[in-house]
Amino acid sequence: MNANFVNPFLSSLLNVLSTMAMLDLKPGKPRLKRDEIARGDVSGLIGMVGPQTKGSFSITFDESLALEIMSRMLGEKPDYINEEVTDMVGEITNMVAGGAKRLLGEKGFEFDMATPMVVAGKGHTIAHKSEGGLVLMPFTAEAGSAHIEICFDKTS
Repeated sequence: MNANFVNPFLSSLLNVLSTMAMLDLKPGKPRLKRDEIARGDVSGLIGMVGPQTKGSFSITFDESLALEIMSRMLGEKPDYINEEVTDMVGEITNMVAGGAKRLLGEKGFEFDMATPMVVAGKGHTIAHKSEGGLVLMPFTAEAGSAHIEICFDKTS
């Protein structure tokens, strides 16, 4: 997968969390993912379709990190992943995809975004409906880990 296509999602995540939650994530090493099992406890997934490509993007948070982000963004820290936390993860997914859409639009890639879906629970799965390779990008913070997954059919 083209790094020029993936990097806007990574940059957008770092920007959203540093701006909205005053939280800095440390990027890890990207790799191909070969299964559907999420690498955390709560995930936002959004589909994207455009003239050049179609695909999907997800972000998964460890429960501890999702609760810390909730605390930093909204000033309240629930004891577990509840409806407010899943709403927040959906909104973060939307903001990150929107930021990436803007950055990619500057490079000539246009696409429309669906409404994000959020799934929570230990060992949940994320099914990307695209034919391309699935890139997994890990991030770490003091409160836990996050993972971005990006899958697109083609990026011509």
